[in-house]
Amino acid sequence: MIGYIKGKIEEIGLDYLIIENNNIGYKLNTSANTIANVRKNEDTKIYTKMIVREDDISLCGFYSKDEETMFNLLTSVSKIGTKVGLAMLSFASPSKIRQYIISSDTASLAKAPGVGKKTAERIVLELKDKVSKATFDESIEDRKIENLNTSQNDDEVNGAIDALMALGYSSTEANESVNFVKQPGMSVEDIVKKGLEYIMKTSFKF
Repeated sequence: MIGYIKGKIEEIGLDYLIIENNNIGYKLNTSANTIANVRKNEDTKIYTKMIVREDDISLCGFYSKDEETMFNLLTSVSKIGTKVGLAMLSFASPSKIRQYIISSDTASLAKAPGVGKKTAERIVLELKDKVSKATFDESIEDRKIENLNTSQNDDEVNGAIDALMALGYSSTEANESVNFVKQPGMSVEDIVKKGLEYIMKTSFKF
């Protein structure tokens, strides 16, 4: 198992990054939180988790140990896979997710891409005792993802969601893609473009 990789960030994609170590480029599926905390051409340490499926082997990357720990907790819940685990970490920091779980705030959890009311209730039921025993640092880096989600203009987000639904995508697809790709200062057109890229790219297996 690969615990972490130290190397230079060679490429940053919509939901992945490529880090080079000893002339090998490792492609890591990541959250928006991790992407917000790395810079191209900078040397970085990324924690990793190998995902093994019958027909696929992939790596997930995490900027912090806290993010990796929360990912492992979330994906231990029945019916939460890699895709939803990373989407939740794009939606909120590990410390914020912990707060939601401890306070049984299923309404906030249900707002994460790919998480509905029943899944949110299952997360609280299965993880409340576990996360209450864990600690997560709410560092400046963790707050970056909070800023991404709170600073985006609601009109632009809603406009992008409406535009994607007008193109024939479901409400779930539109909401998940927009919430994953939105960044401060993006126009409706920019969000829609990135949202379409996200929908097309998430056809890869989890």
